[in-house]
Amino acid sequence: MDRLSARSLRLVCLSLLPLALSGATAGKKPVVGQTAPDAELTLVDRTKLNLGEMRGDVVVLNFWATWCVPCRTELPILDTYYQIQKRHGLRVYAVTTEGSVPLYRLKPLFGRLQIAPARKIKGPYGPIDGGVPTNYIIDRSGKVRYAKAGALTLEILNEQLVPLLREPAPTQ
Repeated sequence: MDRLSARSLRLVCLSLLPLALSGATAGKKPVVGQTAPDAELTLVDRTKLNLGEMRGDVVVLNFWATWCVPCRTELPILDTYYQIQKRHGLRVYAVTTEGSVPLYRLKPLFGRLQIAPARKIKGPYGPIDGGVPTNYIIDRSGKVRYAKAGALTLEILNEQLVPLLREPAPTQ
């Protein structure tokens, strides 16, 4: 990709950042090794979920966009991984960062996925440096264990999630 194209792509991505963060509230940013800041997810079916109430499960927040080629590769991997590991306490939420794509156009994709699609998130989570995909992994005790822009591969999923899924849920 030549410099002009790369610069143009970066400008487009940065211009979409406000859409990606719509509904986000100011607050403590997620930091690896620290307690995850609370957030409220609004799923496509309008169900609202509070991140703080998911303690005891391992949570993956995946920020993606339809125009993102790595996202289109990553989503099926995440979905299959979730189907295999959900019985061990894994939750995966795919948060779309594109406010310009009507949800009805995404319904065919959502109909094929087992992971929960989210229309927005209120809280300090979003694409890191405007990059998608971005993933956050939160352990059973509510601590951020991973926060990076870039696609998750099967190797990264196994490296990051298997140890967390083997940990017992904290006692109340």
